[in-house]
Amino acid sequence: MLIDYQKVNIVQDGNVVLKDVDLQVNEGDFVYIIGKVGAGKSSLLKTLYCELDHSNPEKAEVLGRDVSSIRRKDIPALRREMGIIFQDFQLLHDRSVRKNLDFVLRATGWTRRKERRDRITTVLEAVGMTEKLDKMPHELSGGEQQHIAIARALLNKPKIIIADEPTGNLDMDTARHIVSLLKKISKDGTAVVMSTHNIPLLDEFPGTVYRCKDNVVKDVTHEYRQMDLSEDAKD
Repeated sequence: MLIDYQKVNIVQDGNVVLKDVDLQVNEGDFVYIIGKVGAGKSSLLKTLYCELDHSNPEKAEVLGRDVSSIRRKDIPALRREMGIIFQDFQLLHDRSVRKNLDFVLRATGWTRRKERRDRITTVLEAVGMTEKLDKMPHELSGGEQQHIAIARALLNKPKIIIADEPTGNLDMDTARHIVSLLKKISKDGTAVVMSTHNIPLLDEFPGTVYRCKDNVVKDVTHEYRQMDLSEDAKD
């Protein structure tokens, strides 16, 4: 199991944001986190990569590590096994796509130039952005920047991709393409945990659905599979 949360409390600025969180994610899972603004979606995701602490969990394991007691010096190693995607892309605007990706590889221990070059080619091919290699971020559309952000997340062959509102700044057609790409990545074995407001996509790209509401996280997957079940009943 890649993520195993049992009775986890998430506290921010002294307030309980989410209580008694149960969340399990296995290899290849595709997981949505939904809920209104301020419901705790981002806070939940931040605990997965230790940007936010837990409070008295029964169990809080991510990639085999107890993240409730992890030492600060061990967090970078944990994050190297993840890919993290943000709503605002967070590309470095003073350098090209190639140099953005190369910066990450060098920062995470890739010392051989040819290996870095080959890995950059591989991830850009995976997201269909090879022709953007030498473009600057400001020369790309929002959708193209998010594709590059996904490529960046894939660089270190992550076991999990954590995506915080990756379609929030995109039009519906581009959002659909981004979610389709993430769904494909999950089918290749990398788990994807994604917060989103684009509820219509949940039916189009089925996954496990957790809702944050009233300080509680609840598995509501069945609400988004009723259509599939009704279609099956007709056969």
